[in-house]
Amino acid sequence: MLEPELTHRGEGRQYERHRPESTLLYRLIEENYPTFLDHLASMGRTLPAYVRAEFEDYLECGRLEHGFLRVKCDSCRFERLVAFSCKKRGFCPSCGARRMADSAALLVDEILPKVPVRQWVLSVPIPLRLLLAHNSEAMSKVLQVVVRAISSFLIRRAGYRVREAHTGAVTLVQRFGSALNLNLHYHTLMLDGVYVQDARSGYLKFHPIKAPSERELTQLLQRISQRVAKALVRQGLLVVDEESTYLAGEDFFDENEETATLRHLQSHSVNYRIAVGPQAGRKALMLKTLPPLDEWDCLSQAAKVNGFSLHAGVAASAKQRDKIERLCRYITRPPVSEKRLTLTAQGQIRYHLKTPYKDGTTHIILDPLDFVARLAALVPKPRVNLIRYHGVLAPNAKHRGEIAPSGRGRGGKCGSRTNAANGSSHSGQDWLDKAPEERHRAMRWAQRLKRVFNIDIETCASCGGRVKVIACIEESLPRERSECIGYPVVIKKILDHEKAKHEREASDSPGLPRGPPQADLFQ
Repeated sequence: MLEPELTHRGEGRQYERHRPESTLLYRLIEENYPTFLDHLASMGRTLPAYVRAEFEDYLECGRLEHGFLRVKCDSCRFERLVAFSCKKRGFCPSCGARRMADSAALLVDEILPKVPVRQWVLSVPIPLRLLLAHNSEAMSKVLQVVVRAISSFLIRRAGYRVREAHTGAVTLVQRFGSALNLNLHYHTLMLDGVYVQDARSGYLKFHPIKAPSERELTQLLQRISQRVAKALVRQGLLVVDEESTYLAGEDFFDENEETATLRHLQSHSVNYRIAVGPQAGRKALMLKTLPPLDEWDCLSQAAKVNGFSLHAGVAASAKQRDKIERLCRYITRPPVSEKRLTLTAQGQIRYHLKTPYKDGTTHIILDPLDFVARLAALVPKPRVNLIRYHGVLAPNAKHRGEIAPSGRGRGGKCGSRTNAANGSSHSGQDWLDKAPEERHRAMRWAQRLKRVFNIDIETCASCGGRVKVIACIEESLPRERSECIGYPVVIKKILDHEKAKHEREASDSPGLPRGPPQADLFQ
């Protein structure tokens, strides 16, 4: 399903169908995507199938013409049509917003314990971003090195050995920058402390630690950069000699016609350059203003070494669950913000940056074809998990059920446990008492809407009764069924009926009150 539009009726909120065809992003893709494909075909190039499917499914996302659900109120018989969504991970704002709310609610309600949390953001040098975007094994290996280095740093800083304490983290691999450029980096929500098993009770006790200093971050980042280089050298992806360090050729890209086209687009995107059109190869146009004051940089805990960047200045206490959820939504947000997308008088696309760059850049100007090329470069490969769990938060971790708010995990078999250090209490037995289908059932879309947007899609906006699904109308049915039933014809008939009904209601509704005729006032 889709992210809703909200309208106010008194003090409550009413659900309305999201209409993507009315947004600027949809119109830009609908008008320029076929031209973009023709431009690639003229050069003998084509996109991978999963990238083409991303655009094609997005153009059908939220459109009633491609299928919908019919929902009806049991009390007043009020009906509504709910369109299907594409559920893609690339650039769809509606599906990305739903996935953002879903992931944030899952992390806060079921995964992250009630202890302090700190965000660690690692950026890699530009040459490595293209490598990691193509090679999922290298991306996973680098992430393992990073999490292991940060975990060892936290454990030693707490005064324990690596085998004596446990850490936990959740990492989201982000593939985009604020300028719609390919920028693969890691957002890690690390528990701001360590768990140590009590010798008497056998339960885990949490020990918080202080924030790292700038010197400690620099030393940690130096260690991370060296270990990442060694790991890539062992995999044969990096060559280090006495004079320079460089990537070991292009064999790891698994070249063919489609991947070569995508790598061409990604290499230009990661370097902020135009990929297609007469201006190909040049830097994209940037709009700048006065650069921000340098004094603000010293307030953030960050370090830079050899092209790597590590930031650890954002943290939340155990009681700030709302802030932790905002952090989770921030790291899982979709790449494109429709609110920051505008069109210039010359037909160019102007995208407002979330935060100005150090040189004062506030906007980026893109040609429509290059805009589509940047969106194509952001599409992740299928079956590559972008959310990873580490330490005691890993799915098969021994103590996950003991510290997770939901009690899900192997440790949940021990029953009800209370952690005196963090004040959290839960019952793992309550989780075990649920049926298997209830344990693995995710929060439904309607429940997400009620949690995030404070509306209830299952409640009728007219009478307050309960709403249920009465039919599922799909266009993509098997040939033998579609020939018998003619579902595309049925979809058209239903939509024509709904349109005619709304026109009748609009014509029958009374207009604004009018005063008496002026001539009658003088008789």
